[in-house]
Amino acid sequence: MVVKGTLAKSKKSHKNVKFVKHGPKKQKFSKKPKPKEVPKIQKPKPVEDNSEESDQGEDLLQMVDEDDISFLKNAIANRSYNLFNKIKVSKSKGPKSKKRKLNDDDSLENQYEAQLDEGETDKQVKNLLPIKTKSGIIPRQTLEPIQDDQDEASDINNEEEVTEEAEAEENNFSLESTEFDAGEPISAAQLLAKRNEVINKMKIHIGTLSSGLLENPEEKVLNLRTLLSLMDEEAAQLYITVKKLITISLLEVFKDILPSYEIKNLMPDGVKLKKDTLKLQKYEENLLLYYKKFLQKLEKYALVLFKKRGDTRKRSEEELTLGVLAIQAMCELLITHPYFNFSQNIAQAVVPFLNNRDKSVRELVKTSIKTVFKEDKKDEITLKILRIINNYLKNHLHVHVDMLEVFLVLNLRDVNLDQEKEQDMKQKKLMSHKSRLLQMSKKERKRKKKLKEVQKELMETKAEENKQVKQKNLTEITKIIFNVYFRILKTSSDTKILGVCLEGLAKYAHCINLEYYVDIVNVLDNLLKEDWLGYREQLHCIQTVFAILGGQGEALNLDPLRFYNNLYKELLTINASSKKSDSTLILIKTLNEALVRRRKKITSKRMLGFTKRLAQLSLQLTHDGSIGCLSLIKTIMQLSRSTDILLDLDPSTGEGKYDPEIDDPEYSNASSSALYELMLLSKHYHPIVSKFGRNIASGAPSTGEGSLPGEYAKSAPDQLYIDFDMSEMAFNPPVPPPKKEQPKAKSKHIFFADSTFEEECRQCLRRPTKRKLFWINSL
Repeated sequence: MVVKGTLAKSKKSHKNVKFVKHGPKKQKFSKKPKPKEVPKIQKPKPVEDNSEESDQGEDLLQMVDEDDISFLKNAIANRSYNLFNKIKVSKSKGPKSKKRKLNDDDSLENQYEAQLDEGETDKQVKNLLPIKTKSGIIPRQTLEPIQDDQDEASDINNEEEVTEEAEAEENNFSLESTEFDAGEPISAAQLLAKRNEVINKMKIHIGTLSSGLLENPEEKVLNLRTLLSLMDEEAAQLYITVKKLITISLLEVFKDILPSYEIKNLMPDGVKLKKDTLKLQKYEENLLLYYKKFLQKLEKYALVLFKKRGDTRKRSEEELTLGVLAIQAMCELLITHPYFNFSQNIAQAVVPFLNNRDKSVRELVKTSIKTVFKEDKKDEITLKILRIINNYLKNHLHVHVDMLEVFLVLNLRDVNLDQEKEQDMKQKKLMSHKSRLLQMSKKERKRKKKLKEVQKELMETKAEENKQVKQKNLTEITKIIFNVYFRILKTSSDTKILGVCLEGLAKYAHCINLEYYVDIVNVLDNLLKEDWLGYREQLHCIQTVFAILGGQGEALNLDPLRFYNNLYKELLTINASSKKSDSTLILIKTLNEALVRRRKKITSKRMLGFTKRLAQLSLQLTHDGSIGCLSLIKTIMQLSRSTDILLDLDPSTGEGKYDPEIDDPEYSNASSSALYELMLLSKHYHPIVSKFGRNIASGAPSTGEGSLPGEYAKSAPDQLYIDFDMSEMAFNPPVPPPKKEQPKAKSKHIFFADSTFEEECRQCLRRPTKRKLFWINSL
């Protein structure tokens, strides 16, 4: 083997002179040790005589072991080192070249020296995996240029582009490739079989892409692009089914991989980022991009359920089913990730469906929004949704009740709208007083500014700032709710919407400003005089009034006599068979507000009249309503001992005759009557009703004989009604069936008090007439 190369022969080298005088030069090694040591061979220089070759190479070769020389030869021949890739090797065929040929040892030395003399300042050695052969292990190394952070960023982008193209080619799957020739005749069975085959292939393909996303989202994020592109296919026989499959798959994927916080794209200028940081940033950008496209497609599918004016197109059932599925997917994403990006956009798209014609769609959206309200601890997404609902109600006069029923889930207990004004006024007074006392210098101002910063940090550590933000959100939520309610009270005449509005006012009446109490009571009083107002709405009006007067409205000088009379008059119109029985729970809550919480402001005659009528009402309700009414009577008798007179059977203690038909409880003379209904209630088919009846008949003792179990004695009337609800058509606890009793045997002997009458009867029995048959039947 001959190594082609040339050596310079015309110049003298200072290094060679030293080498001749002092002996061979020490070997040099690279910065990084190689797996197998290879001695560095000094580059020989020619002597002064140009005609003769230098013999210093021979001296050097004598210093190198034969094994090392054979190893280097094999490495150059096999190109196992990337360092020797540029060396050309050819077999000598004879003395054809006019140039002087070098021997193998000189060529090896020269080529190795030439490779090491190349500029390596901008390169670094990188170890590769060794090769195992019969002769031994051959190590491998390569030289790579040193990259800075900017080169790394560019390499990352190039690598991602390459991977995007590769994955796009790998995941390339189109419905067009699965279509069959429609020109040939085909039977229905073949068509169905072909369709099922294509669907199964699509299921496998979608499942593979989705599972790859769940296993490694950062590396397989481009699978989202492939899945979204499949949703755009318009193959007539499959595109609805494929869209449903991909929608369900992407829903589960996004529910799993989306974080619980909002991603903010902050690109600092002039800041070098690490390779991992750039990779994470690129992943988040792709995730947001494909999530946004998915939501846009869902919104497009859902708009099929809204039929605009002038649109005469008929939608198929499959398209409508896809629209319902899209709404369900958006609702689940809103529940699972309420604080992630585009949550407000999802709410903007979902809220109008609370006014949809389809009841199932309204229930789906209403349930999801209620769940979001219950689970929202920051009250941020709740405030955003309420603002969207408020804007929708401003532009639409006629809406379904579901749009307002979502308000009833909110928990507004510790909200006081007057507190904010009071704090502002107090703070202004203190600041004005402080400015008069102190005229701060510049140093004091600086000190005050630093003190504010420290106080702010302390508040953050104690989470006081989060509490203030939440309290501010609650105040804003309360303002929006009352704004909606007051606007409906002024403009709407729909009984259902008014009923929900009044129910909300009754629930959140403790949050209303004091200055609006008188106006609200007057408006509700005028509503009660309207003939078109239903019984449920009347109860809500009365409940709202008593809720206002039972809280901060106690200071108001209002006479609720007309509301008491209205409530007493309509009390007996409810029974188990009427539609008004659905309002029993509202009635129990209203009576609790009017009688128990305001017991100190009610006369004894009025209290006796209501107690007597409640006992009558408990006879004509189902067992859950009867338990609620009896629980109210028990509470009244325990708190007001003047009602014990109703347990006295002597009617002479009253002031007159009891009149149950009069509308005013003050003049019904209930003290002249007694609670005779307790005898019937103590024999009720439900065991809990009979226990309450015996307890009240015994004077409602809390302990001892005739007392109730603790779980029933401590429960509120409305809670007892809910616990024993009959909506599921099941008794709680189970009621045993009545015992079967054998009928008593009829007595054959008939006794007559008058003997003449007995003789006449016997004569009639002897005659075969109609009269005889009559007597036979009568006997």
